[in-house]
Amino acid sequence: MQRDFHYYGTYCAASLAGYSHEESMAIAYSAELVDHCSRSFLAALKAPLSAATTQLAFEMANARTDILGLQDITRIWASFHFLPYDLNREVGKGGRRYRNKYRLICDTNGPLLRETVRLAKGKGLQAAGLAVHVLADTWAHRYFAGTPSLVINNMSRNVVELVTREDGSIDEQPVKFRNSLSGDDLSTGIFTCTPTMNSENTVMNLGHGRAGHLPDYSFARYKYLPAWAEYHEILKDNPSDYYKAFCQMVYALSFLHGSHESFETERYATSTVAPWEDRIRSFLVKRQLDIMDEWHALATSITGRTLEDFSLDKYQQEYLCASPDEKNDTFLGKFILAALEQKGMVTNKIYSSGNPLAGRSIEYREGAFAGMKDYLVLISDAARRIGRG
Repeated sequence: MQRDFHYYGTYCAASLAGYSHEESMAIAYSAELVDHCSRSFLAALKAPLSAATTQLAFEMANARTDILGLQDITRIWASFHFLPYDLNREVGKGGRRYRNKYRLICDTNGPLLRETVRLAKGKGLQAAGLAVHVLADTWAHRYFAGTPSLVINNMSRNVVELVTREDGSIDEQPVKFRNSLSGDDLSTGIFTCTPTMNSENTVMNLGHGRAGHLPDYSFARYKYLPAWAEYHEILKDNPSDYYKAFCQMVYALSFLHGSHESFETERYATSTVAPWEDRIRSFLVKRQLDIMDEWHALATSITGRTLEDFSLDKYQQEYLCASPDEKNDTFLGKFILAALEQKGMVTNKIYSSGNPLAGRSIEYREGAFAGMKDYLVLISDAARRIGRG
């Protein structure tokens, strides 16, 4: 997904879930920050690098693809953007390496989604925003995996987009992929993707790189034939999926806000969203590169307030000027703690399932030794808070 949904859409969802304008802005900022919190960003802040929730293009270009490098990539992308659906699913084909990668395929409403939302309960607005980013991406990124894999993530040549014309008819338009810096050309159905490389573990085969931004556009409806599905046709209906994602975000945020006691998968706040349904569905199908203006206008209609545009440097000075003992109480400090907890939880679940692709992990529990240097900041913060108490 893109900023239109992660920032403006999340603000709308938080507002409908009962949060104030200021709270909704903080949640929306945190949701969008997941796509920007790279090691480069954290290094400039002198913050824990293990809290990275994404990797920038130049970081990916220099990423190692040995065992340790691949584990690092998987910890980031599987934890925050391609949440695995079923780490124990039966796979009746292929060797162990293939089965391990197959079990990292992202899909909606899995056990790890329930864990993700529940983990954010009581952890603040930053954790709420991070959780709903992960939730939203399960809808956009379903059927792709957050680990490099040619056999899992490659797109066949027979990709067809279903384009609805003005008269309501649907044309099946072949999708043309190219490796270019020119961007996508919606008028001709040309989309930019990562280069074709036959190496199983190249970063070019990470996530939906081979599909370009097609999964990130709310209007996109397309069919393709993935190898992992034995070349049976898969239909991705983004307008429908994105609407479900929005309704599920409202439901999840209502839980985090305290409006109901539990969060369960396969539940959606459809009645809450119903007054806005026609309007949302009308712009989700707009065939354009982003719909930020449409979401922004909806936000104003819901709250009567103006949502400021996202600015990555908004909270940096607060973090930089805080003393070492105060950094975890800043906006970015709270986001970093939430990122470390989410990364630790997902990595541990993958490791505990017997899958080595995300490396070794010991589950973090508040106030308990984690055994992983990546999460020592959580231990020190828990000790600090206990000391204050």
